[in-house]
Amino acid sequence: MQESLALDVIGLRVSRETLGRLQLFAELFRKWSRTINLIAASTQNDMWTRHIADSAQIFALSPEPKRWVDLGSGGGFPGVITAILLAETGAGWVHLVESNHKKASFLRVALSETGARGSVHACRIEEAHQQIQHCDAISARALAMLDLLFDFAAPWAERNPDLRCFFHKGRDYQSEVDKAHGGWSFDLLQHQSAIEADSVILEIAHLARKL
Repeated sequence: MQESLALDVIGLRVSRETLGRLQLFAELFRKWSRTINLIAASTQNDMWTRHIADSAQIFALSPEPKRWVDLGSGGGFPGVITAILLAETGAGWVHLVESNHKKASFLRVALSETGARGSVHACRIEEAHQQIQHCDAISARALAMLDLLFDFAAPWAERNPDLRCFFHKGRDYQSEVDKAHGGWSFDLLQHQSAIEADSVILEIAHLARKL
């Protein structure tokens, strides 16, 4: 089965119920994609590996139930995938931040119909910290340069010194890391992507703006 094989690539085993939730999400995604541009059309045929399994890598790195903020959730990657995987644990929550109201509507339907553990905040990322007071972890995928992501994450980092951030990055990630060091102090773990040879997931801890 394509779906199970895609998850096997990242070493993630899920229950039949969770796999069913992911399959339902994929069906909803294809349906809504006919009228809303959720991802590049050229990548839809490889959605299970390119998007679902790729997104699930974040949960595989940090599977303990926690309060997540997913920035720029778009078509639900990785936020909805994390929320679906959390449903099996019965704990944790994902706050999905998406300013585009059509995409936010899709995200709400996806969460509701799959029984995922999440909610949608249809607001600008810069305003989200006013609605979401606390979180344990932040995720973002294909959203912005690293130093801008740090700007977005800063309000939560100031409230929680144990905050962790998980950011998908492509082959040029090192130049972004070097630039970010100019204005920020942080601890960094680089996790090689099991999906894209040139990609990584950057795990950030102890984020603080340099004075």
